[in-house]
Amino acid sequence: MPELRKDPIVGRWVIISTERGKRPSEFEFTQPTLKAGFCPFCPGNEPKTPSEVLAYRKNGGSPNSSGWHVRVVPNKYPALKVEGELNREGDGVYDKMSGIGAHEVIIESPKHTDTLARLAPQQFEEVLWAYRDRIIDLKKDQRLRYILIFKNHGEAAGATLEHSHSQLIALPIIPKRVAEELDGSLEYFNFKERCVFCDIIRQETMQGVRVVSENRDFIAITPYAPKAPFEIWIMPKTHESSFENSQKHQYENLALIFSDVLKRIDRVLNFPPYNFILHAAPVKDGSSQFYHWHFELIPKLTKLAGFEWGSGFYINPTPPEEAAKFLREAKV
Repeated sequence: MPELRKDPIVGRWVIISTERGKRPSEFEFTQPTLKAGFCPFCPGNEPKTPSEVLAYRKNGGSPNSSGWHVRVVPNKYPALKVEGELNREGDGVYDKMSGIGAHEVIIESPKHTDTLARLAPQQFEEVLWAYRDRIIDLKKDQRLRYILIFKNHGEAAGATLEHSHSQLIALPIIPKRVAEELDGSLEYFNFKERCVFCDIIRQETMQGVRVVSENRDFIAITPYAPKAPFEIWIMPKTHESSFENSQKHQYENLALIFSDVLKRIDRVLNFPPYNFILHAAPVKDGSSQFYHWHFELIPKLTKLAGFEWGSGFYINPTPPEEAAKFLREAKV
């Protein structure tokens, strides 16, 4: 029997379409093949990218040279640009402002064939530190209100270069979907005087049916009302609204659980394309009692069509309890 499930944070309804129920092997997507040719992210090609804004090198070395193991550069074709004034103006009923912001690329490994799932834990942790360092630096720009970190893995998920990388876009506004999540979290807090994410963590830990993996500092779950099959949330067990405020042991354990989750995804779904997004508080909000930072990871297994675009509903053919069981039982 199909179910309608309501997301407890933003109030979005999801259809769990058991009539269309799919096991992992029933999802179809084209496996990518590595392409030959020039790659601007490979060592030796540093002059072909914009000048780096951050790089980690074991033995030092000059900027924009080889020897790095994580490197951050401005996007060569940015969605927004740092230079300029943030001019806002109206045009009748319409509003616009200058396209001010930042768009950066985090190159996660010098090795072209690496994926995040294949990185050693220390290397994965350094990618997380790069996220943190860039957030802290960009927060100094008073024009910026939100910093979004995301990854498109695989062509079907939006990646245009196959060398493993993630991206950062800093915005002068708070995106609508972020605002909806903030508003829903605040409404829950005002009613119950508790963080909705902390309540979700407590309930999921107690019930166990949607838990994929956990360690001392983090838990990975399939959410109760997932937008897509095999969607996973990775959340810190200790309440914190800003990713950059985490401690070293938390980054260590985040790298471990994130790597574990990606290996399970690869094992169960046969190396699917995916997206992940860091959800965190706006840069000027400081520490928030009602919001809880987390990562949302969505394998690219289904396509949105007319019903989804027209209604705002998502149709999910795999119940999250079944997805969690497949992932939890995978041998990695």
